Amino acid sequence: MTERLSVGALRELFLFEKLSEEQLAWLAERGEVSSYPAGATVYSAGEPATRLFVLLDGTLSMSVRAGGTEIEMNRTDYRGTYAGAFLAYLDLPLARTYVGTLRAVTDCRFWELAAADFGRVVREWFPMATHLLYGFAMQGMATQETVSTRERLVALGTVTAGLTHELNNPATASVRATATLHERLARLWGELAALTHGEIAADQLATLIDLVRQAHSLRAEQAPVSPLQASDREDELEGWLEDHGVAGGWELTPPLVATGVDAAWLERVAANVPAPLLPHAVGVLAVTCEAESLLEELADAAGRISKLIGAAKQYTQMDRSPLQLLDVHDGLESTLTMLAHKLGTGVDVIRDYDRSLPKLPAYAGELNQVWTNLIHNAIDAMDGRGTLTVRTRRDGDHVVVEIGDTGPGIPDEVRGRIFEPFFTTKPVGKGTGLGLDICWRIVVQRHRGDLRVTSSPGDTRFQVLLPTSGPSTR
Repeated sequence: MTERLSVGALRELFLFEKLSEEQLAWLAERGEVSSYPAGATVYSAGEPATRLFVLLDGTLSMSVRAGGTEIEMNRTDYRGTYAGAFLAYLDLPLARTYVGTLRAVTDCRFWELAAADFGRVVREWFPMATHLLYGFAMQGMATQETVSTRERLVALGTVTAGLTHELNNPATASVRATATLHERLARLWGELAALTHGEIAADQLATLIDLVRQAHSLRAEQAPVSPLQASDREDELEGWLEDHGVAGGWELTPPLVATGVDAAWLERVAANVPAPLLPHAVGVLAVTCEAESLLEELADAAGRISKLIGAAKQYTQMDRSPLQLLDVHDGLESTLTMLAHKLGTGVDVIRDYDRSLPKLPAYAGELNQVWTNLIHNAIDAMDGRGTLTVRTRRDGDHVVVEIGDTGPGIPDEVRGRIFEPFFTTKPVGKGTGLGLDICWRIVVQRHRGDLRVTSSPGDTRFQVLLPTSGPSTR
């Protein structure tokens, strides 16, 4: 048989003491009393908020999860303490799920009311207060959205700066190589014109062209040489050119040596062209060798640009659906590419990946924001010098991504505040915060995962746990 409270018993609870007899009778008819043994979980964070609970007897505990641990927010035996769907009168997403976990510390009795009933009577009985509370909630949500937008813009600025920096080198190399190639082609036409107007037979020209082609194949076969070895070989070729009346050896020898041409090879060229035309024959050989090198430089620069654009597309999730089946390593690698300018030469990156991890449903673009904030903070903590470790592994039905650094660590006195909006350990004027509150919302609230931190001097680790089942679609 369902146990209910009388009108008089309800009036003794501070939440209802100012209500009229008619209102109390309405509540008494619809509410019911329930009991929970010590240690029982009344409801858990994230579950649909379907009931309002008012404590009648016993001791309860209300807690939330933060930083990978459960934090008790309140423990009380005060009769009339309420919890659960107390925001049911708001037609907002935040009112549809329990924000924390309620447990019975001792045997507890609660008066319960369905969330739909509670929400309806609050709106009907207290319309002015409902409007005020609704406006307050909307203001809070707008503030949170503004903070989130600001964090995204900061992350976008970081990525844009990194991408611009990384694109600058290959783009500059492409411009320089293209300009030099134009100059060398103009010189090649001049050398070829001098050869064709000179006394060179068709078979001699054909042999020269064949020697030029063979010279280009030497580059692939040549072993790397040190700067000192290259300088010695250039001096040797310069002496040969001077002995054979070829001027400008200082300009001709670098591309020849880089290709693998030596004095013996030049002797073969000299044996197949008239002596007066030898400078032009060597000029053709040198120019085409340098042109080949410039084309390789252009191809390398274009490849680097293409790789950066590919990483940027993966990072921003361009042309992809928000929720998708993903490999966490793709996002980690694209983020490291975007932040390469921050890593510089002082930060060593250790990748300890478990490539056997399964793909999981997730919001890839939002997770990339998490990786950006965690890696960016780790680099800042090390002041540009140290070891960044990016590790992945499996833990039961979760994929774990760990970002570690060798910085000074997080002081104990501030560790409990790092997930607060705008909290920062940086000097005034440097950054709006660590961005960890954004990470928390994305990982915990959006993906039903967990975000944990351990820290000691020289070893700080943030662990992101993502369920292989993916985020809730509720």
